[in-house]
Amino acid sequence: MAWFKREDKKIKIPEGLWIKCNYCREIIYRKEVEKSSMVCPKCRYHFYISIEERIALMADERSFKEIDRYIYPLDPLDFKDSVKYKERLKNYQKSTGYADAFVYGEGKINGSPVILGIFNFKFMGGSMGSVVGEKILRAAETSINTKYPLIIVSASGGARMQEGILSLMQMAKSSAAISHLSERGIPYISILTDPTFGGVTASLAMLGDIIIAEPKALIGFAGPRVVEQTIKQQLPEGFQRAEFLLEHGMIDMIVERKRLKETLTKIIKFFA
Repeated sequence: MAWFKREDKKIKIPEGLWIKCNYCREIIYRKEVEKSSMVCPKCRYHFYISIEERIALMADERSFKEIDRYIYPLDPLDFKDSVKYKERLKNYQKSTGYADAFVYGEGKINGSPVILGIFNFKFMGGSMGSVVGEKILRAAETSINTKYPLIIVSASGGARMQEGILSLMQMAKSSAAISHLSERGIPYISILTDPTFGGVTASLAMLGDIIIAEPKALIGFAGPRVVEQTIKQQLPEGFQRAEFLLEHGMIDMIVERKRLKETLTKIIKFFA
């Protein structure tokens, strides 16, 4: 009787080859998703995309010029949770290459000049602190000075807890800035992506003359679980999804990513 020693060779699968959809929970080949601008081929859920990808998708090639890039947040409360706020900021600045969670600048959409602002969800969940509020104010002021429409793409978990009351004050600050656009007849277009929550939803995100959402985006103030526990009732199916909000008159339209630039062009021309 012979004895054999068998060695099983393990096949290494490269990391990041597959991606799980946040909506239908299917496991999908990443390259297939990337080919369709990060849209799930099974259910049409729109994954988060980076600031660079968003600019490339919306603005004409090489037309976007960032403004106020180097405004850095401070730590007035000397806040510390598991990590010091100063250290947390440095880590995110290093990993993302941005000073904070909001970028804005001047660009063109099919030849029409606009002021475009984008939340960076990779920077502390797109949370709104003092710098974000200040940049939104400056974006609105730039829009007023140039008379160009203001477009803001939201992706945020809400207020930044590390800045306490200073973060909550940005809700009033950004809302007041947006109201000045309305007084001067300058259009403000709000685009809601997955996820848009908390103080951002409770202020600038829902103040657009036109409010657009990406398909199946989660939009709300508190999360569904928190709402359910508070009211002690089961929530309806699809609660806080873009389709539910459209059905109940909270947003104006749902637009797929591939049609967004074309849709914005029509809206800008309408207001013009």
